[in-house]
Amino acid sequence: MATTGGDRQPKYQRIANTLREAIQAGEYAPGDRLPGENDLMSTHGVARMTARQALGVLQTEGIAESRKGAGVFVRAFRPLRRRGIQRLSREQWGAGRSIWSADIEDRTLVVDQVAVTEEQAPERIARMLDITSEGAVCVRSRRFVLDGKPVLLATSYLPAALVAGSAITQEDTGPGGTYARLGELGAKPVHFREEVRSRMPSQDEASRLNLSMGTPVILICRTAFADEGRAVEVNEMTLDSASYVLEYDFDA
Repeated sequence: MATTGGDRQPKYQRIANTLREAIQAGEYAPGDRLPGENDLMSTHGVARMTARQALGVLQTEGIAESRKGAGVFVRAFRPLRRRGIQRLSREQWGAGRSIWSADIEDRTLVVDQVAVTEEQAPERIARMLDITSEGAVCVRSRRFVLDGKPVLLATSYLPAALVAGSAITQEDTGPGGTYARLGELGAKPVHFREEVRSRMPSQDEASRLNLSMGTPVILICRTAFADEGRAVEVNEMTLDSASYVLEYDFDA
């Protein structure tokens, strides 16, 4: 008899597929506990390591999360759909709305761990902002928590000479945020560029984002440009990959 593609998969992958299909069919609802290692060993006749690997696949995919001493549960957090183009529209921040309002609908967003400092520009940032390596930048670091779940770490760099004395140097930048304040300074963003990468998190990132083991992070580096191609902000963001769907909607 010919061997099917599914039969060639490792046992742990076939078990993970079965659990995933059960979750998608509604047999396990968000927040429900999945069968444990002992249950999977008995049901599928596999070793403990195989059962552990199967559950690990679902955790890596962001479908499930481990709770210490309690087991593995279907992830209850609803992923955030990040609308990469609409959220940066001037209609958003120009009208005093947060760029996050395009993403979160009626969900609860909290910004914490906010720190605003003035520092010497790191070499890569100085190069991107076209300032001297000895030049100072305003550094805005913060964490975004959605529905009680940390989802994003962000650090923005802006030329200190440009934003000196403005609300950008304060923790609360006011309605419309940083981009609205840049507009008031005669440096409104007219163009954005985002670069997207992915990797495994550092220990600090995993801790601050409360990541399940094996969950990678998405790195987005956004540069905001004012008239004549002048870079006025570099924002380096670290996203919990299991908490996001990146959506880009544009005309052909």
